[in-house]
Amino acid sequence: LQLVESGGGSVPPGGSLRLSCAASDLMDYYAVVWFRQVPGKEREAVSCISSGSLVTTYADSVKGRFAISRDNAKQTAYLQMNHLKPEDTGVYYCARSDYSMCHDQKINSMTYWGKGTLVTVFS
Repeated sequence: LQLVESGGGSVPPGGSLRLSCAASDLMDYYAVVWFRQVPGKEREAVSCISSGSLVTTYADSVKGRFAISRDNAKQTAYLQMNHLKPEDTGVYYCARSDYSMCHDQKINSMTYWGKGTLVTVFS
């Protein structure tokens, strides 16, 4: 399975971006997690969506601004990011979980990773 992220870019504060994560094979039965990493800091889970989209979770820092979704027919997950802030800057990775639900978002519980897409929110 390969995951390919797209949609990153540079936007001013308050701007929006929509990230996509396209899978080369079926990921219907697994949760998808978006992570963010900035230089010098640990990669952190930003949002998760369960296999059937019934459960979504968000880091406190992005609640109310980001929305995760998925289209299993297209094998694609999305992260809509609104009201972006400079602190949202980083490389965003999507990952396929070992599980169908979002109870475990640890890095070592992810089976597959994309190569990341850079988001820059400049002030």
